[in-house]
Amino acid sequence: MLLRIRVARVAELEVGRALAVEVNGKRVALCRPSQDEFYAIDDICSHALASLSEGELMGYEIECPKHGAHFDIRTGEALTLPATRSVHTYKLVVENGELFIEMPDEGR
Repeated sequence: MLLRIRVARVAELEVGRALAVEVNGKRVALCRPSQDEFYAIDDICSHALASLSEGELMGYEIECPKHGAHFDIRTGEALTLPATRSVHTYKLVVENGELFIEMPDEGR
């Protein structure tokens, strides 16, 4: 079963930036590479405990601020070393100026 949870207003997320939110005890980075595109990935780097939302967003890539690994925000794929494992991605839905994330209900 999927949970659909409101996470932010569109206006809170600047173009070219990422924003960390907590959803059901999990840190998620909301990313806005362009005016009308929104993506959500795990906020914690798969290589080291660093917040991806604190890194630089460059188009569809986000850079870990700790060791410089790059991840594709559309797929979660680790694109450069030292990261070798992908991070999870989540579907974001925009509705009436609000962002909703869809994620599995792990409590069921």
